[in-house]
Amino acid sequence: MTARVSFRDADADVIVIGGGIIGASTAMQLTQRYPALKVIVLEKEDALAVHQSGHNSGVIHAGVYYAPGSLKAEFCRRGAAATYAFSRRHDIRFEQCGKLIVATNRIEVERLKDLFERCRQNQLEPQWLDQNELTREEPRIVGEAAIRVASSGIADYPAITRVMARVAQENGVEIMLGQRVVGMSEDDDGVVVTTASGRFRAKHAIVCAGLMADRLARMCKLDVDFRIVPFRGEYYRLPASKNDIVRHLVYPVPDPALPFLGVHLTRMIGGYVTVGPNAVLAMAREGYRWRDIDVSDLAEMASFGGFWKMLRTYGPSGISEMRNSLWKRGYLAQCRKYCPELTLEDLEPYPAGVRAQAVSSRGALIHDFLIRPSKRSLHVCNAPSPAATSALPIGEHLVDAFAKAFDFAPRPAVAA
Repeated sequence: MTARVSFRDADADVIVIGGGIIGASTAMQLTQRYPALKVIVLEKEDALAVHQSGHNSGVIHAGVYYAPGSLKAEFCRRGAAATYAFSRRHDIRFEQCGKLIVATNRIEVERLKDLFERCRQNQLEPQWLDQNELTREEPRIVGEAAIRVASSGIADYPAITRVMARVAQENGVEIMLGQRVVGMSEDDDGVVVTTASGRFRAKHAIVCAGLMADRLARMCKLDVDFRIVPFRGEYYRLPASKNDIVRHLVYPVPDPALPFLGVHLTRMIGGYVTVGPNAVLAMAREGYRWRDIDVSDLAEMASFGGFWKMLRTYGPSGISEMRNSLWKRGYLAQCRKYCPELTLEDLEPYPAGVRAQAVSSRGALIHDFLIRPSKRSLHVCNAPSPAATSALPIGEHLVDAFAKAFDFAPRPAVAA
């Protein structure tokens, strides 16, 4: 029989697991609202924002594509404004350069009209550009029409994460790095989190584990009917001679039959431009390169029926993405649809990212945020893009959900 753990002298009131942007936002806002709480953040890496928070396009999304009324749409619209405000307040670099979604043929023009209406429903004040107006806005981009969304921009999300963590520390939060969680258990009194280097006791936990979200949820005996399937997003960087190739973020019109947005041109906060990402099934949860293979991760995917159902639905597009990953000319062809001046020599190496995609047991890609409570914990089971943009309202939502689930008396929030 396992000995009962005493929580009378617990290490913390709340343990936040995960030192990405959502974990940092949550820890910061939790202690702003409940300053008497003792909070510890456990991060498995030796730095913050190492995975999804530090390997993304850096875009401040406006919320163009998301169903009106969804958590994605609400969080994104609020999150964009909050990200700009937080960056201004803490002197973090950003640029509100706007986004163009470019239609290159008549079929895409019809899809663009639907996106325009969705933008209006999501209160984004879109601007329709005809071919001549598009050329005036972006002389080096070709297309038949475009939507301009002025509220999109670019941010430095690793810097935002670090500042959130600093504010949290000023509020009394202890941040512990190199703490890979290997076990987690709950009872009526609290949570025990076992890491590779120690054991921590708390009354509650908030789990923001990204690529490991489903594993930690299962440790807490949640009935998890999904798995995290990793997709690698590969980027290229354009040479310095093309730093001025676009003034906006330039996106293609997404194909509704495909799960991701397609390859786009992104102005980065460092002044350069990237092209990407594609979406390739990764061979490890942290598989940033083709040679990164984890047999246990692959076995876990293969044992999940929803994975094979997903492949039956998206197999052809997945094969196309893999082909373009291995065949640079195929990747280039996607870019040249709306930016014909690009050449193979322009596609220079750039670090890839890995997206934690929740897949249901039915094989469906879960596109909205998924947050579930266990006996003593709150789990962010799915936080898809635009999670970085939405980190501040997500953190606020998690603190609200935590207070409701565990009966904390509300207190006025403090501005970040």
